[in-house]
Amino acid sequence: MTEITPNMQLVTQRQLARKLAMIAVYQWQMTNNTYQDIYLAIQDDRDLSKDFRRCDPVYFQSLVRHVIDNTETVDAHFLPLLDRGVDQLDQIELAALRIGITELQHHLEVPYKVVVNEAVNLTKKFGADQAHKFVNGVLDKLSKTLRAAETGQS
Repeated sequence: MTEITPNMQLVTQRQLARKLAMIAVYQWQMTNNTYQDIYLAIQDDRDLSKDFRRCDPVYFQSLVRHVIDNTETVDAHFLPLLDRGVDQLDQIELAALRIGITELQHHLEVPYKVVVNEAVNLTKKFGADQAHKFVNGVLDKLSKTLRAAETGQS
């Protein structure tokens, strides 16, 4: 039997926080509701509230609040890489990019490869068939500038 270490537990809590953050950012993009309204909607949903009780709530809040409060700054990182307007992006792809960029910028304790991989996995789960390839390409390019020292691009 495998012993669950505190580090393994943190990884699982953060994975759940990312999943819920993706759902929350998606809801915000679709409804423009406040953080508080979205948070309460998650708490009112039986399955999501169960996940929330097992997630890292501080991590969830840091991701969602940063995206909502700094959308223009976050989007400015990936807009030059697009061949279309942000309004033409799939909403799941957009949410994944916003969460991924926020992590790359503000959660340096998480290796950039983990950030990219988690965003890709969430896009595979919630997005269109090949959407994960787009998210992977954009976040991989951005990690070279946002995490230059870590990626060896300095």
